[in-house]
Amino acid sequence: MRKLAGSVGTDGVPPRGRRGGRAADPAAVGQSDRAAPPASSPARRALRARMAAHHLHAGITDPAAHTAPARAAFLGRFEREVDPDGVLAPRERARRAEHARKAYFLRLALASAHARGVRHGSPRGAEDR
Repeated sequence: MRKLAGSVGTDGVPPRGRRGGRAADPAAVGQSDRAAPPASSPARRALRARMAAHHLHAGITDPAAHTAPARAAFLGRFEREVDPDGVLAPRERARRAEHARKAYFLRLALASAHARGVRHGSPRGAEDR
């Protein structure tokens, strides 16, 4: 059953949004009652993300099982990268995928070291560390 505009839901809370049950003012069409909230700062977004992660992990009994599909998809990426047509033997594909994975993480480490060097004012990045 559809609720009518302005009706109160089963929880006693009126619906939110532009269908609040008031007569529309033609001059205010598309405007809400309050101004849009300012964009979140990176620090505030990071804090909200950390809170959400802790809330998620508080309700999970087996974190490894919860993240297993994501890990499998991430690692599968390297197998598809080294054998896009699926013609290699499974052992050879796994061996090559392992090397591709190591190269990926070494590339990340190099970029991280470079960024740290730039942040700390080293003219050549962090190459000499």
